[in-house]
Amino acid sequence: MNRQSNSKKPKSRVVKIDSEQSWDFFITQANNQGCPVMVHFTAAWCVPSVAMSPLFEELALSYQDVLFLSLDVDDVKGAASKMGITAMPTFLLMKQGTEINKLVGANPNEIKKMIDGFVHQFRSFKIPVETQLE
Repeated sequence: MNRQSNSKKPKSRVVKIDSEQSWDFFITQANNQGCPVMVHFTAAWCVPSVAMSPLFEELALSYQDVLFLSLDVDDVKGAASKMGITAMPTFLLMKQGTEINKLVGANPNEIKKMIDGFVHQFRSFKIPVETQLE
């Protein structure tokens, strides 16, 4: 049997944070660009957290104007501590370095509602581009 895979898996839009330096870099870049950030605080040993990763990847593909970060709390303890993360999974929505919303637990519907509500609000505050030809 000849198996061909014509469908390529899309490149991940989720940035894996592996150090305090990468955390600081991506947060600073997002702040400078006015880009909202959605962070998945996870742990390899936390089954519900690992189970949420595919959903997080899917959301990252759907919301192109949001920076999606994934951070293992055991690898980058300082950033997790600085953000007050005490349970996994925790999903944190930030704008300009400020927490906008936080959800603790593996609740796909609530995560979707949280990001969708914020992005809708964020997009509605953007200045519309003039489309008049005259």
